[in-house]
Amino acid sequence: MYLIRRVFTCKPRTARRAAELITKIGKAYENAGQRSSIRVYTSGGTVPGPADTVYMDWQAEVIDSPLREGNAIPEDIRPLWQQALEFVEDTYIEFYEMYETR
Repeated sequence: MYLIRRVFTCKPRTARRAAELITKIGKAYENAGQRSSIRVYTSGGTVPGPADTVYMDWQAEVIDSPLREGNAIPEDIRPLWQQALEFVEDTYIEFYEMYETR
């Protein structure tokens, strides 16, 4: 099992607006059956951590590209991405392998 985290560095004081859009993007992937339950959270501002940063994470059995052959990206995601990118300066993905005790 993997934890996949997408990190978004936002323009100053836009993280909350970006988080709203990023949540909608994650939920659209969930509703399409392409992601497990997502979590969106921020750092900076009222909590410690890098300022103006939004995180979205989810768990997956395998690491797959959303651009893989045969995968249809939900249509409602494209306009949401365009809006979110107005607030985002940089984005990258982190991958973690999860361990369970047996």
